[in-house]
Amino acid sequence: MPKLNKIQVADRLRERLDELRSGKEVAARDLKALLTDEQIAAMDRAWAEQQALRKLKRARTKGEEQALGGRSKREIQIEVLEQVVRQADDQMLEMLDELQQKTKIRQARIYLGSYFGARDAGKTEAEAQSIANNDLTRAGLRRADGKVVGHYSQRDREIWELENRLRERQKAEMSAEELEQIELLEAHDRAWANKLKKQK
Repeated sequence: MPKLNKIQVADRLRERLDELRSGKEVAARDLKALLTDEQIAAMDRAWAEQQALRKLKRARTKGEEQALGGRSKREIQIEVLEQVVRQADDQMLEMLDELQQKTKIRQARIYLGSYFGARDAGKTEAEAQSIANNDLTRAGLRRADGKVVGHYSQRDREIWELENRLRERQKAEMSAEELEQIELLEAHDRAWANKLKKQK
């Protein structure tokens, strides 16, 4: 089974939290699979404190238990998950940036590995580019030549929309100098693309 990225873990934690709030049973192993060692230790400490509290002061009713500060294991799990989900929400932009960076690195490795492998095998530059782009398509990544191939799911379109919103948000927070640098980079990319077209 492939390893979950941080965004997928955050989504699953939200699902487990909703299940706990609605009264459904959630296995401890399902929670521990999504939490870090520190978060598991915090949950275990809170439960140990509750057990110690119960040994010191016995409550006869649920009201007395709550007045003494007693909480059930479910309440402790909900409290810890709420805190973890809040932290994940606060770090969502960083997590998306990290995921995007890893995707770019993977895309570059696949493209360059395929391109230079094809060139070493005696292929022309155009053939090597085509092979490298086809390998990107097979890997489910965006092609370097910008062509859209195949049919994309609703999830793909949602991710692209989210990426575009993130780019716009980042641009809105940039200084005038940073915006100027981006405009220069985009102009350079357009000029380079035009030069490549003319060479073909």
